[in-house]
Amino acid sequence: MKMKPVFAAIFLVAFFAAAAFGAEFTINAGIGLNDKSAQFQSLKFFKELVEKNSGGKIEVVLFHSSQLGDDRTMMEALKMGTQEMTCPSTAPMTAFVNAYKIYDLPFLFANEKVADYILDGPVGKKLLDMLPAQGMVGLAYWENGFRMLTNNVHSVKTPDDLKGLKIRTMENPIHLAAFKVMGANPTPMAFGELFSAMQQKVVDGQENPWGTIFLQNYFEVQKFATDTGHVYSPFVLLISKGFWDGLPDDMKKVVQDAADQSKVHNRELNRKMNAEYLEKLKGKMEVTILTPEQKAAFQKACQPIYEQFAKDIGEDLIKEVQKLTSEFKK
Repeated sequence: MKMKPVFAAIFLVAFFAAAAFGAEFTINAGIGLNDKSAQFQSLKFFKELVEKNSGGKIEVVLFHSSQLGDDRTMMEALKMGTQEMTCPSTAPMTAFVNAYKIYDLPFLFANEKVADYILDGPVGKKLLDMLPAQGMVGLAYWENGFRMLTNNVHSVKTPDDLKGLKIRTMENPIHLAAFKVMGANPTPMAFGELFSAMQQKVVDGQENPWGTIFLQNYFEVQKFATDTGHVYSPFVLLISKGFWDGLPDDMKKVVQDAADQSKVHNRELNRKMNAEYLEKLKGKMEVTILTPEQKAAFQKACQPIYEQFAKDIGEDLIKEVQKLTSEFKK
């Protein structure tokens, strides 16, 4: 794969920075969100821990705003060994490990506490253990958050209100199917193209966590928002297996410990920021907060999705998650 000039320049800068720093190992870590996001702030926290606790043996160089490519491109780079770290949401990871589709099922988790319980438990570990076969190692689950709906046509309070709306989704079959069953016209599109597509009215709306909606300035081209919370979206902190295998055991421990501490930091920060962004958005958009009964109508509309994708995801895996979430509620 020929490296684009801008990427080549970035890696040269990273290389010489590492040399000047005196590091034995360099982790180039790239994400899609911008430098104001909780995700990037958590990467900075991770960087500080790793560089301090490795005694300067590991340098972490950070790239935001898709400077190294989109999630899929960066995961491919991890597999090829041309990039060391990224932190994608689980949706694009399904291209590498099919079981990650479990996290795309609508209304799988009722709240963040349930999500933490599943991700930090046996199911979460089982899925992380599938990644080394794909050339990646999963260090920890971070949080993107519950996905919310925005549009520029009218307020959405019931599934019927979605009928006919062109809603941008990720290129994800379950997300597409869920919006179709609710009556919308889902339109898959790359994240980087979304703002201009809404501005030019190619699509009517989109779905993302509050933080993304605010930080990407979607309120400039969207009038209405609804707290559907239809999908909980985790991030997974990934490191290249080739790079990981080349680290001494003591350095692996430094990186893993930093990932674990950053997970806690990320979840706390993301939840705090999302709550703050929601309040700010209320001053810029018409925000609908659904009642439990209204949200139940969306859940009911999406129930066929579970049956539609049961064989693809694995009926046993779905039942295991449903059993665990039921136990947690008790």
